Amino acid sequence: MDLTIHTSFLPHDDPDASLAFYRDILGFEVRSDVGQGKMRWITVGPAGRPDTSILLAPPAADPGVTEDERRTIVEMMAKGTYGWILLATKDLDTTFEKVRAGDAEVVQEPAEQPYGIRDCAFRDPAGNLIRVQELR
Repeated sequence: MDLTIHTSFLPHDDPDASLAFYRDILGFEVRSDVGQGKMRWITVGPAGRPDTSILLAPPAADPGVTEDERRTIVEMMAKGTYGWILLATKDLDTTFEKVRAGDAEVVQEPAEQPYGIRDCAFRDPAGNLIRVQELR
């Protein structure tokens, strides 16, 4: 098999704030922005890498999600336990300073982890955990 990861999903509850974070702070390009109001599906990804994307989507838009499930999703997003993603960079310190300067919530400053990875962590406007590893 020849499989790749093409698109990963993260929820948003404020499409404009999420768009500003991923486009203006992380520097991702916007590939599509469809829908209106809070019901927008926004696809972003690293510039020059059309094969890898993140779909920012309303978390409970699926008609199969029950009201109880919607409440649970909203509660988990508020706690920052619903969505997360792992990104990587060759220059962790510069990336950290740029994201921190964009007023992102810092969860962890750059640190060497006991399992051999150096990384940091932020929360996006929807509460999703964004971990960034340093490529070595």
